[in-house]
Amino acid sequence: MKKRYLILENKEILEGIAFGCDCERVGELVFTTNMCGYIETLTDPSYYGQIVMHTFPQIGNYGIIPSDFEGKSSVFGYVVREYCDEPSNFRCEKTLDAFLKENGIPGISGIDTRYLTKLTREYGVMNAMISNSPDADFDLIKNYCVTNAVPSVSVSEPEIFCPEITPKFSVALIDYGSKKNIINELIKRACKVTLFPHNVCAETILDGNFDGVMLSNGPGDPADNVFEISQIKKLMNKIPIFGICLGHQLMALANGAKTEKLKYGHRGGNQPVSETNGHRTFISSQNHGYAVTAKSVKNGIISYVNANDKTVEGIDYKTAFSVQFHPEACSGPKDTEFLFDKFLCMMKEKNYAEK
Repeated sequence: MKKRYLILENKEILEGIAFGCDCERVGELVFTTNMCGYIETLTDPSYYGQIVMHTFPQIGNYGIIPSDFEGKSSVFGYVVREYCDEPSNFRCEKTLDAFLKENGIPGISGIDTRYLTKLTREYGVMNAMISNSPDADFDLIKNYCVTNAVPSVSVSEPEIFCPEITPKFSVALIDYGSKKNIINELIKRACKVTLFPHNVCAETILDGNFDGVMLSNGPGDPADNVFEISQIKKLMNKIPIFGICLGHQLMALANGAKTEKLKYGHRGGNQPVSETNGHRTFISSQNHGYAVTAKSVKNGIISYVNANDKTVEGIDYKTAFSVQFHPEACSGPKDTEFLFDKFLCMMKEKNYAEK
């Protein structure tokens, strides 16, 4: 039972028990309210540069199941109330401790996560260090910033994924940190998917005879992606586009809107989003620390807002649309899967118009 310490930017030090990789990491401390799906959280590239804390008290009780992975783990640290070292699930292939060790992620358990969540909500997102010693360089912690996020999680070469049946559509998916289930949802709808690196040129896509473009989720400050934004701008009104999470933010920036950092972000599977031109409210899965500023949206129509804080959750454009939440969520609510069908309808209309 080795001691380990969580050292906060505000100079508060919390003592816990070490598990996972025996190393020290600095990151941005964030919390997620998901009651399940810790495997998907650990393998979501959108958590690059962050130390993730779960509000749900016991983590690891069904072990690690590789077939549930969303991508390569990019988490910098892991904080839980109680770590379960004896998982029980017929699909389990290894323990959470073994997974963290394999991926170089330090973990700390025995932390009062209720207190830490309340502190984060009041103070805002702060930097932290997971350390084997209570002595720390507070300047190092305070000055930490998530940088080079998208290039760190994107593929370097195009990859192609095909459905088992004859494809009905060909989709270009730009990878800013894409989750595997985005590809799964497209393949399920008979789409051939070409996964492109984050820095693909608009001309490559426009010359590729694609029916539509998907802009994926991803980590970091959306405004950092200057080249990517310029390429989306070239794609607008020339091909149907569907953006998710970071893709939503980048599309908004390409259309003249602005983004802002939220106090503590939206991370979890219980975020309510309401239609602006209807009466329905959906429960969504979310993972983001930035949002599109509502007053800055001029070239699109806001389609969804967060029912809690009224932040922008969706924007419709002439031949494109985007959402801040995850309609492909796995594990998470499936309320908004219909948005993939909306994207297919847009591609179908494009093909019909060309004929």
